[in-house]
Amino acid sequence: MQDHYYELVVKVSSHKELFADFLSDTIDVGFEESADGFTIRSEDELETIAWGLEQFCEALQKALGEVIDLEYKHKKLKNSDWVELYQKSITPIEIDKFYIHPTWDKEHPNLINIAIDPALAFGTGHHPTTASSLRAISKYVKKGDTLIDVGCGSGILAIGAIKLGAIVDACDTDIVSVDNSKENATLNQVEFSHIWEGSCSLSEKKYNVVVANIVADVLTFIAKDLKNALKDDGVLILSGILDKYEKKVLGFYKDCDILERIAEGEWVTLVLKRK
Repeated sequence: MQDHYYELVVKVSSHKELFADFLSDTIDVGFEESADGFTIRSEDELETIAWGLEQFCEALQKALGEVIDLEYKHKKLKNSDWVELYQKSITPIEIDKFYIHPTWDKEHPNLINIAIDPALAFGTGHHPTTASSLRAISKYVKKGDTLIDVGCGSGILAIGAIKLGAIVDACDTDIVSVDNSKENATLNQVEFSHIWEGSCSLSEKKYNVVVANIVADVLTFIAKDLKNALKDDGVLILSGILDKYEKKVLGFYKDCDILERIAEGEWVTLVLKRK
């Protein structure tokens, strides 16, 4: 172990969830969330990540048409086993039937355990979209159901469905996510029926449940594919939707009824069924 490490403390004035998604998709180390930002620690210098955050902030301001304040401090500190300190900062979370925990924590004796290490995963259950998707899966997925997780990321949603007794396929356009999902499935001692790099349109199957926790624009773009993958009486779970884009998304699913709307902060998850 080196005798020093680097720490990047980041503060943002708004849209912290979008910055969290950016970090999850671009760095291979875990990060700690605070009320107004993040702390990233690594034995490698973090200046490139700081530059990436600046570029992302600039692009986000242009896309949203608003000012976002970004501040950060980059420090070189003595190494007092920061990995152990980081692990202590990660707490397990209960979400309905599920208990999401890192591998270094004990399992829950009465809930369905899903082990996810934050340093390795894109979705750990702490983000509102992941949590609300798991709530929907907990309620609507039954033993023997067929399910596809579109944009599987860490595989946490698919793994939860498998542990409920579903037969699960998964896909993601990012091969890193596909590999990550496979690793987490092995970690949880479960198996996908099939998992691939690419879109759900590559599958000719029809599913009882289709889950897509992505972003609003993608949910509109692939609406036809998601509905084509659904059995006539199937359930469609859409997440990753900022509330201001909810009406836009629903405009592409007019042939569906809303079974449930799950809101957490500015994020919305929709459970739909064909009319």
